[in-house]
Amino acid sequence: MITFTHSELCDIGEKYLRKTIGCKVTAKEIKSMINEEPDVIGFKSCHSFLLEAKTSKSDFLADKKKPFRINSQEGIGDFRYYICEKGLIKIEDLPPKWGLIYVNQKCKARLVCGNKQNVYSVSKWKMKKDINAEWYILFSLARRVCYKLGNKYY
Repeated sequence: MITFTHSELCDIGEKYLRKTIGCKVTAKEIKSMINEEPDVIGFKSCHSFLLEAKTSKSDFLADKKKPFRINSQEGIGDFRYYICEKGLIKIEDLPPKWGLIYVNQKCKARLVCGNKQNVYSVSKWKMKKDINAEWYILFSLARRVCYKLGNKYY
């Protein structure tokens, strides 16, 4: 049995969002002006996908106590998923509308619970969210791109 680090799960999750979901913009472990620091976030069209990487059951249980988890409309992500080693989190332990992605020993991510269709706008899995918090993240990403490109006016 392989035990993944948090960073490895984030790398696998970002790859999953890009290749499986089709997100064109992704970021992992991003810090911005908002309270929530997503492990992985991706944007596809007008939808956002949040992945929270968990390496232990205690980390998962602690995550449920965060204010933006208790009041889900204060969180980010139209679609939210936990990503973990296979079997660490059980489907019945998930908060309402959360999906679950298992990572196997070959580092492959597989959706076991959540939106399995590509019909995102009418999905029962879609969450209410803090759109302003997502804008802060997007602005933060844009500033970083401008900085890397040498734009002095960011």
